Amino acid sequence: MKLGLDIMGGDFAPAEAIKGVQLYLEETPDAAHLLLIGSGEIAAPYMHLLEPYKGRYTWVEAPDVIDMHEHPTKAFKDKPNSSIAVGFGMLHLNKADAFISVGNSGAVMVGAMYSIKTIEGILRPTVVSPIPRIDGSFNLLLDVGINADCKPEHLAQFAHLGSLYAKHVYGIEKPAVGLLNIGEEEGKGNILAQAAYPMLKADTDINFVGNVEGRDIFLDKANVIICEGFVGNVILKLAESMYHLFKEERKVADAFLDQFNYETYGGLPVLGLNKPVMIGHGISSAAAFKNIIKATSKVVSSNVIDAFKKHFSPAVA
Repeated sequence: MKLGLDIMGGDFAPAEAIKGVQLYLEETPDAAHLLLIGSGEIAAPYMHLLEPYKGRYTWVEAPDVIDMHEHPTKAFKDKPNSSIAVGFGMLHLNKADAFISVGNSGAVMVGAMYSIKTIEGILRPTVVSPIPRIDGSFNLLLDVGINADCKPEHLAQFAHLGSLYAKHVYGIEKPAVGLLNIGEEEGKGNILAQAAYPMLKADTDINFVGNVEGRDIFLDKANVIICEGFVGNVILKLAESMYHLFKEERKVADAFLDQFNYETYGGLPVLGLNKPVMIGHGISSAAAFKNIIKATSKVVSSNVIDAFKKHFSPAVA
């Protein structure tokens, strides 16, 4: 397994990325082979950290950097030698089994759409996030940011993508799917929720359990919770702020609260693409990089992309 890692993305690149690689290789004897993509000149002061691990990674030179504030489409086209563009080129040519970046997320999505594209039959890719459950496991929330406005059929596909991901990556055989809404009763919510509900209810390929409310997100009512990306992103950022406020500011010690730390899962997968792509937080630390690499390895090993392709492929006449 070969995982491409953009070491130039994020606010603390490339130092934290390389330190994260060090932690990953140090803790994982059967580690995937890493393709470190970035500027050798900029990374040089930190590369001594990886001296003990020669042979377990390959350096891939990419002298240009796409800044976090650059226009995604323009930057991707104007900088073909950037770490993001080179990474997607390797993914497209099957020189990498997955690509990881915590850089400009817009440029990552542009790169994905230009190079590896969406799986045939998928209307829109979606980003899924684990959400801590009070019992110590995780629910899955999608979409959490890249689809601010959705149609009912988009939510219906998110339900399938989330269910397949829960089954193949988390080992949940028949995941319960809930539609995030402002009430449990059928007919509640805005036009989108009202139109999506009957579609989900009639779909025999998913285990739809009805509407779930905000208070159910951290409970065991549904393994997969679907919503448009605007709402999902607000929930995700609120969860992150809860961790910061209570853990960092109020110094609360609690095992459940610790699960809200984004570093524990490292990054999020973009579902619906032809190859595995993981995106991470722009403020990612070494621990976050270590865990996003681990999470990516798990996604690749699960063969969930093949499951998506099989599920969504048009029926052969």
